[in-house]
Amino acid sequence: MNQLLWQTTETLRALLCELVSWDSITLTEGETKFAPKVIDKLRELDYFKERPSHLQLHDSGLGRFAVTALYKHPEATETVVLISHFDTVQTEEYGALESLAYFPEELTKKLMENPADLPESARIDLETGKYLFGRGTMDMKMGLALHMQLIEKASVEQWPINLVLTTVPDEEVNSAGMRAVVPQLVAIREEFDLSYKLFLNSEPCFSQKPTDIEEYIYSGTIGKIMPAALFYGKETHVGEPMKGMTANYIASYLTQRMEYNSLFRETDLGESTPLPVSLQQKDLKLSYSTQTPYRAVALYNVFLLKRTASEVMDLFEQVANEAMEALNTDYKVICEREQVSGVGKAKVLRYEELLTYANKKLGAEEVNRLKEDALQHEEWDDREKSLRIVDNLMIQCQELAPATVILFTPPYYPAVNTSNNQLVKDAVELMKNSALSFNNKIEQIHYFNGICDLSYVNYEDDGNGWTAFESNTPVWGDTYSIPFEDMAKLNGPVLNLGPFGKDAHQKTERLHVDSAFVEMPVMLETLIKSLY
Repeated sequence: MNQLLWQTTETLRALLCELVSWDSITLTEGETKFAPKVIDKLRELDYFKERPSHLQLHDSGLGRFAVTALYKHPEATETVVLISHFDTVQTEEYGALESLAYFPEELTKKLMENPADLPESARIDLETGKYLFGRGTMDMKMGLALHMQLIEKASVEQWPINLVLTTVPDEEVNSAGMRAVVPQLVAIREEFDLSYKLFLNSEPCFSQKPTDIEEYIYSGTIGKIMPAALFYGKETHVGEPMKGMTANYIASYLTQRMEYNSLFRETDLGESTPLPVSLQQKDLKLSYSTQTPYRAVALYNVFLLKRTASEVMDLFEQVANEAMEALNTDYKVICEREQVSGVGKAKVLRYEELLTYANKKLGAEEVNRLKEDALQHEEWDDREKSLRIVDNLMIQCQELAPATVILFTPPYYPAVNTSNNQLVKDAVELMKNSALSFNNKIEQIHYFNGICDLSYVNYEDDGNGWTAFESNTPVWGDTYSIPFEDMAKLNGPVLNLGPFGKDAHQKTERLHVDSAFVEMPVMLETLIKSLY
């Protein structure tokens, strides 16, 4: 008889603590080591001892790997894909307790020694004894632990449905793991003749407002895209300001119009996106001097529900044109007051327009060299590389200045919603009833507000809504891409059902132990069994 490893409250809790102890901050050595450890852990199950080929590592770049583990029933084709991520954010905010951030039992006990050091809400939760603190407890190694428990029980009891456990790196930055594993999920489906019935993520519940303690099931996920701009003015000495135009001056007009701009707000099924804000704005001067800053960049965060990349670019271009029209009007007044002719009108260019111009002027070989000059900087992330490519091109095409070049930078998370799918409707009602058996209440949210990898398993586009992203993202095809065609092939209903916790990405990150170790195992098993 098979010995069950993770089916009790105690053993599941121990599994979580072990997973958390494998520190896996995004873009660190720990993240590269995590996937092989998961494989080794799953090899402890008899099912995978007998079928080692059902465990696979998938290259996700930079020495990182995603994991897939297939439980295949001999007679079943219908399959549930269980999705989680194992990377976490940094831990500096723990201060003197940073060494305990990955050891939930020890950290929770240590916090009990000085509970007054915590914010009041966290102190109250700590003193209930119902929360386990630590980096990754909530976001989201508990989700992985629950999926490992599910696949163990399914394999031992031979549930007549297939499960593909999928856990990936890099969700917290660029979702390189999920983007890499999507084509592999298509290949696994074809190799084993599977039919993907549901994509089930187990990200934790995220509060809708700071004091929110409700629990939720999500039938979709919010999208995110990052419009960006390079502002190119005209350099001059600070003693002769009217002979130039600072990039900061140009940037101020667009940033003021992008921040909190309700044009970018979307509403669907009674839910709305947060308003856009800037995530970065800086000039590109490397050191202080009395030369004015004539190149600057900005990144803007835009959330999505229904809009495509092409629609966002059209809207961004509209706002940028309005900003430059306002700038030109104000600048003309200044020039008349100072009795100078000025340096010209600021214009708006899409990156694809700049690229076409540069290819015609410089030739494709030189343009490729300029792009490669930026791409070779390993210390730069994809956002910095994107902006520097534009900068390199504009330096060679200064006759276009003053100008605002608009573009996209990674990452891009398409929005997904399957609330109207009948399977999803039935599952939501089933989970609401299941929660009641624990004297609990769970509500449906149509769009998960925490951003997650479900964005890459269901892509629908009536036309070419993604092509504006491809043609206006400078690093596309070099260091960043999205498998849109394979995403469309997967195209299955999605759900996110995970444990309740609080304060993701904060030093008070914590997991509700009853939700995680008592309620959620029953609810997830009930959900899976309802599908066969």
